[in-house]
Amino acid sequence: MQSQVQEKFSEYYERWISLQEANIYQLLSVSRDSENEQEHKSLVSKVLNLHKEYYTMKWAGAHNDVLGFFSPTWLTPLENAHIWITGWKPSIVYKLINSLRRAQLIPGSSLANLSEEQLKKIEKLKLKTRLEEEKLDREVERQQVSVADRKIVELARLSGHVREHLERSVEANRLVDIAVNTLLAGLEKVMKTADCVRLKTMKEVLEVLTPLQCVDFMAASLMIQIQLRNWGKKRDCRKI
Repeated sequence: MQSQVQEKFSEYYERWISLQEANIYQLLSVSRDSENEQEHKSLVSKVLNLHKEYYTMKWAGAHNDVLGFFSPTWLTPLENAHIWITGWKPSIVYKLINSLRRAQLIPGSSLANLSEEQLKKIEKLKLKTRLEEEKLDREVERQQVSVADRKIVELARLSGHVREHLERSVEANRLVDIAVNTLLAGLEKVMKTADCVRLKTMKEVLEVLTPLQCVDFMAASLMIQIQLRNWGKKRDCRKI
């Protein structure tokens, strides 16, 4: 059963995906002439702003129900199997660039012609992103094992022995609420930090690419996201 936050965000996400599908068409159909550089920049900025809006909406919802974003009901099981701390793993950006250099997901992709200087910059960003991911992985582990902290264990034991004493039960419940809220606040902080790394990684990579390369990169990343969703929906339909 969806919470109110999940239900509201599910509706928003469907609209967001529809807008991104329209953006894919624009990214793929825009003139590839270098004289259209300003149009390329405008399109990429439009897509990036939609990503920023997504995180703004996500953070607003997570403030009231952060757990809803760790088990997103608006995603298919296939999509959920590929998320990392409530979203895509930042390092996938570099895997995508590497694939686009060799494959033809976007016919005539400009990413097949990255310069040596661009490759060096991307490699530096890749290392930086990996370190940030490792730091977040350690923080997630810390959050997960925190449920076994001495205070939590004592509260769990206390809650099991005070049901017959109303006053002590009320106090125990108050302490439990404080402890749980502390855990949730920690998860919210980790989620926001991961989102910041996601957005920062995307922006830093776009700064390395030319306007046309940015167009091709954005088109490919959106195509993969939407196709994964479509595959997940088809698989779910077969199970019915």
